[in-house]
Amino acid sequence: MKKKKHVISRVLPGSIAQELELEPGDILEAINDTPVEDVFDYRYLMNDEFVTLQIQKADGELWELEVEKEYEDDLGIEFENGLMDEYRSCTNHCMFCFIDQMPPGMRETLYFKDDDSRLSFLQGNYVTLTNMSQHDVERIIRYRLEPINISFQTMNPELRCKMLHNRFAGDALKKADQLFEAGIMMNGQIVLCKGVNDGEELEYSLEKLSAYAPVLQSVSVVPVGLSKFREGLYPLEPFGQEDAKKVLEQIHRWQKKMYADYGIHFIHASDEWYILAGEELPEEERYDGYLQLENGVGMLRLLETEVSKAVAERTGDMRSMEMTIATGKLAAPYIKKCVDKVQEKFPNVRVDVAMIANRFFGEMITVSGLITGTDLREQLKGKKLGEKLLLPCNMLRSGEDIFLDDISVEELEKELETEIVIVDEDGADLVASILDPPEHNKQIRRQMYEQASSCDRGEA
Repeated sequence: MKKKKHVISRVLPGSIAQELELEPGDILEAINDTPVEDVFDYRYLMNDEFVTLQIQKADGELWELEVEKEYEDDLGIEFENGLMDEYRSCTNHCMFCFIDQMPPGMRETLYFKDDDSRLSFLQGNYVTLTNMSQHDVERIIRYRLEPINISFQTMNPELRCKMLHNRFAGDALKKADQLFEAGIMMNGQIVLCKGVNDGEELEYSLEKLSAYAPVLQSVSVVPVGLSKFREGLYPLEPFGQEDAKKVLEQIHRWQKKMYADYGIHFIHASDEWYILAGEELPEEERYDGYLQLENGVGMLRLLETEVSKAVAERTGDMRSMEMTIATGKLAAPYIKKCVDKVQEKFPNVRVDVAMIANRFFGEMITVSGLITGTDLREQLKGKKLGEKLLLPCNMLRSGEDIFLDDISVEELEKELETEIVIVDEDGADLVASILDPPEHNKQIRRQMYEQASSCDRGEA
């Protein structure tokens, strides 16, 4: 393994590191004579009252520093790479991978496929286990890096090799056995592909996965997302209404069994299944505390609950304003319900909910998180949008004010000639964004990962 250089990028004022005269550009070589692999080693080794640091200065001089501190005190340094290691890319070629379904010519970072177990702990990413060594498994157990989120897809080893196009994908499932035996909490995901891992295969997978409960806290089932850029890829078909009803019947049957056995519903369907089947969303209690929100499980139910609570805490009045909320096909009817709740107390607040068709990726993609600035511009330009346009934060790239196609919020504001307000994830912020003057434009967007279906992110 290539030795990593952990270069200090910042020394915090008043910190232990500043007292030790550490500077940006210095390199952390080891702690207590132990090489540091990544941020988890760093945090683990620093949790002591006495530590010895090996530092290489910018001029090449080596310093050995003995530090006496409180047990959990940090040095007060930051590194050039927050993970203190390179991000691990995916070696699979999954038949359902959404990144493979993206058009050419987009930003290079959008094509990066992550399969890093450390990011599963830090950011909630789902990993396939195929990129995880025995060393990685042992570190997860040693440092209690939990919960770990796993993309199972199927528990049939041969089928898993086919779906991930990786001959080691079936054997990789044995790593879940090790995590289970060590009591490492897990969450699971199945991206369901019609005629591949559904029906009897799904039944087999749920039976096998149920044996991991309750260490495996939950498993979400999300329908595969299919863009219009699938030429040359495995031929997959979209699910229809009857398909969705069968999937829900299967999931609900397992929920009853698991609740009777463990007091948890365990297996959860993403919101899109209910919308596709034309069925009501489950009551809040069946989501087991919303363990799978990031997979679109219960997101719309929680949104309605939070909006109802936020509206109940306000005193209605006759304020008058007009605005537009733009969202995807999946969330639009539920956003309209939320708007209706607001208008019951504020009858002069007029809100138009604009459902944006995803022409960029194809209209089978219905979530707001994959709507581009181009589609917003083309479908809203020339329309009376009112005093402001509300957009969900998941349309924007993480930490940036730009959409997937590199159009910025500022550019879109100029094109549409109206103020854009970015709405945070929770229902309270939606209510505040409708009724109150904007005090912030939060730009939060999950990154796109290989294991996620295009339909598993659908925040208003």
